[in-house]
Amino acid sequence: MKKVNAMDRAPHIAIVGVTGAVGREFLSVLAQRRFPCCAVRMLASKRSAGKTVEFKGKSHIIEQLTEDSFKGVDLALFSAGGNISKQFAPIAVETGCTVVDNSSEFRMNDGVPLIVPEVNADALEASGIALGSSPGIIANPNCSTIIMLVPVTPLHRAAGVRRMVVSTYQAVSGAGAAAMAELETQTRQVLTGEPPTCTHFTQQCAFNVFSHDSEVGPQGYNTEELKMVHETHKIWNDDSPRITATCVRVPVMRAHAESINLEFERPMDEKRAVDLLRDAPGVSIIDDRTQNRFPTPLDASGRDDVLVGRIRNDLSRNGGPGSGIDLFVCGDQLRKGAALNAVQIAEMLLS
Repeated sequence: MKKVNAMDRAPHIAIVGVTGAVGREFLSVLAQRRFPCCAVRMLASKRSAGKTVEFKGKSHIIEQLTEDSFKGVDLALFSAGGNISKQFAPIAVETGCTVVDNSSEFRMNDGVPLIVPEVNADALEASGIALGSSPGIIANPNCSTIIMLVPVTPLHRAAGVRRMVVSTYQAVSGAGAAAMAELETQTRQVLTGEPPTCTHFTQQCAFNVFSHDSEVGPQGYNTEELKMVHETHKIWNDDSPRITATCVRVPVMRAHAESINLEFERPMDEKRAVDLLRDAPGVSIIDDRTQNRFPTPLDASGRDDVLVGRIRNDLSRNGGPGSGIDLFVCGDQLRKGAALNAVQIAEMLLS
């Protein structure tokens, strides 16, 4: 079978987890970017089967995800959690369907490309995965990793990152639609003097900040922090940069923020960093010191680019060898951190 591409037929696609926050964002991004498809299969759990979802002005019936769901499907976008991906992604591939998976299930597996199109598009080409002729699983990185690497990679290519220290301020959208609903409910409850209902998170999220809600290992790092370390090494194909992360939840509905400190192997200063970032794909600069105007999650919400500001020399390094730079970045977790990145990967498969 020939590889499906824009000059051949449009692919038949499936959205797995279409009722979730990222699933809904998949539909929005596919429509906005006019992604070509001859048919779309909407897949979710049994409890959602029979309901309808709108896509490109038409109503589509949601089907229950089963082992037979991928017959005749060329491309499946998965965002239904690791257990679902583990069970159904290999089945999809066996039927000839290529999978772009948003879970963490396959990210660190040998032979599974972990792709940020602006960063390591060559790794997808090297994998040999092709629609129709050579199906496989492609992993979407963690949202915080994506938002970090889009702006940091151009600087790394220019001067070589020796050490990176990142602190994240992560919106509840990263924990799904139920977490977003809980923040809304808690906010109303706290403002009216009611005790907050904590069902998704183990502690109050509204008007609070707490350590990321993932498992903490024996070294004291939670899994979100370790994902940023290990995924970066794989995406860069380089284990030498020393990386440490601290991840927290903040009472923001949508879009993550990150404070990033970089130490370089070769000379880098703020002027050169601004020049590099101004030309970097997927990056927009908001850096107005006079007006104290820098990126915010509200600025990033609904936008494709990662926003970068607070670009400055690290004074603690005193301009020493390699020197250092501080950045503050914001990116929409549901778009570039998830759905958009996956659709960009799908677009690469069509090219």
